[in-house]
Amino acid sequence: MTPASGGYPHSYYADSVDLPPRRAALEGSQEADICIVGAGFSGLAAGLFLRERGYRVILLEGERVGWGASGRNGGQLINGFNGGIDFLHDYFSDCGTSVAELHLAGGDILREVTERHRIDCDYRPGHVTVAYTQKHMQGLAEEAKLCQRHDIPGYQLLDKDQLQEYVGSGVYAGGLLDGRGGHLHPLKLALGEARVLEQLGGQIFEHSPVTGIEEKGDRQVVKTAKGQVIARQVILCGNAYLGELSKPLAKRVMPAATQVMATEPLPEALAKQLLPADMCIADCRYILDYYRLSADRRLLFGGGTVYGGVAPDDIIGKLRPNMLKVFPQLADVKIDYAWSGNIAITNNRHAQLGKLRHNLYFAHGYCGHGVNVTHLFGKLLADAIDGDTELFDIFAGVPWSGFPGGQRFRVPYSVAGSWWYGLRDRIGV
Repeated sequence: MTPASGGYPHSYYADSVDLPPRRAALEGSQEADICIVGAGFSGLAAGLFLRERGYRVILLEGERVGWGASGRNGGQLINGFNGGIDFLHDYFSDCGTSVAELHLAGGDILREVTERHRIDCDYRPGHVTVAYTQKHMQGLAEEAKLCQRHDIPGYQLLDKDQLQEYVGSGVYAGGLLDGRGGHLHPLKLALGEARVLEQLGGQIFEHSPVTGIEEKGDRQVVKTAKGQVIARQVILCGNAYLGELSKPLAKRVMPAATQVMATEPLPEALAKQLLPADMCIADCRYILDYYRLSADRRLLFGGGTVYGGVAPDDIIGKLRPNMLKVFPQLADVKIDYAWSGNIAITNNRHAQLGKLRHNLYFAHGYCGHGVNVTHLFGKLLADAIDGDTELFDIFAGVPWSGFPGGQRFRVPYSVAGSWWYGLRDRIGV
């Protein structure tokens, strides 16, 4: 990745926002109630909620706020979890929170935070999942029935003709509208949340990668190259960029690179033709495409998965044919930006929340639903530390499984699986 100004990887997002000055690196010894590792959405949300409750919060970031997936993702707020509505029903049907509330909670929390703190992140409502085949449509119809059964509002099944109100392309068989989904500028959101956290009295240190964590009595000592934080509680929110800081967590997730490109700004009439309702779109294949319009009418088109977190040499060459399959009218449109970044996936595709020790918490493995689930998990972390552990304990108790073959063979195993499911997508089964 080519660095942009201010130390961020080069992307449309980094070039379209007023970047704040670099924050100082941690030097010397500090004390806090809570030390959070990782200044992405999970860490920022948890820190914000904890600081609102009066806890002394220090957040350590190895690069810059939102440097990882939180500042480079597709910007799509997709409600629910990768495991689907059945996942919520299986594990949460007996708790005091309904499946509908949990399905929508992350997005509701995000919107409440941005509205209450006046964070401008170019939010636009609406998300549509599109189907290439009748087999895909059957799956979307089942999802719509599940939403109806659990009283989840905002969903509407769309046939091929109805879909034209949302996507100006003839390649799809139909889709499923989620009026409670949406899209946004992710780096603006991360920077806005960091600003609010600091205004509330929280501290953020950038360029402070954590080198180790040591338990001393009832405290955790979080060490960096030039300093340390002595904290009552520690939260690990490094996700795909945590590396080997925690070996128990490293075996639970695998980095997977996904790519995005941004066109030049489109004429208003052309942008309206492509996405008449200005909603974000994702298809329902195993290796999917996703796209939306930016505030300045660029088409942001993403897709592809490279297991192990290695960016392809030619991102535009990889994504452009997929874009032209959907929108052949963009054949002569210039691509201004292309970038890659890592998400973290788990073997069973369930996001994970829990504790490694009594005062060492973690959250990771959002599997493509990071914009919304990070904000729910940030709140649940704050709730648990503050004494309300009901939902946290249920999420922490969800079974997880390591990748077959362990860390050594997880990439070839996942690649083989993606070939198989990709073949099924291509032949429509």
